[in-house]
Amino acid sequence: MVRIAVLSDIHGNLPALAAVHKAINAVRPDYVAICGDLVFNGPDPAGTLALVQELERAGAYVTCGNTDLAVADGDFTAAFPWFPDGPPEQYRIAADWARDQIGEDGVDYLRRLPWERRLRVGDEGSPHGDLVLFCHASPGSLTAGLGADLDAVVTMERVSQTDARIIACGHTHLPEIREVGWRTIVNDGSAGYVFDGDPTASWALIEIDGGQVKAEIRRTEYDVMEAANAVSARGLPGDVYRAATIRTGKLVR
Repeated sequence: MVRIAVLSDIHGNLPALAAVHKAINAVRPDYVAICGDLVFNGPDPAGTLALVQELERAGAYVTCGNTDLAVADGDFTAAFPWFPDGPPEQYRIAADWARDQIGEDGVDYLRRLPWERRLRVGDEGSPHGDLVLFCHASPGSLTAGLGADLDAVVTMERVSQTDARIIACGHTHLPEIREVGWRTIVNDGSAGYVFDGDPTASWALIEIDGGQVKAEIRRTEYDVMEAANAVSARGLPGDVYRAATIRTGKLVR
């Protein structure tokens, strides 16, 4: 049996990431994947990035997220295409602040991150090869997510962009496990900025055993008030809403 822990959308929330790191260590998975949106919005982008890099040195698969583009290169059109006239100014200010915090080395690291990583487990001769795709939003895209409310035809179009049997992703901040044909979508939610009303850090554990796939969402408690207060103390435009989102587990705008 192969066990894979997947997390994403940390958004600079170091207390949440540290708690998830501890929880993952307790289950001792064979592989760990971190699927993007590492530093934008939260109070400690530098500390978060340092822990992500530590996990990568230990073997974790790390990929880019759309907000990582905004922080590294200021490409707000690519990062937030749903804003036809560009994102609100508070997005730009938060991205600039995170860029300053992580420094040139951190920016270079974000720029080098791949959009996708792949892991083949089990029998390579099986019909679909037990191929696992780690991505941020969906195969081939940092911004086109796989939300539960997406039209079924669009969902099929997006998952058909890969041969992978398991698609591990985030982006929506809403944890979900779903079967689409012979594929399994594992959306781990968010390890730092979740939107489903449960103010904990969410991540996923995937088990592959003899061609059978089992996945579950795990929730890890952390000091939510510590993270929310740190955001509030920063004082950037929009921080009152970011702090409320962390505190409640619901997107507050």
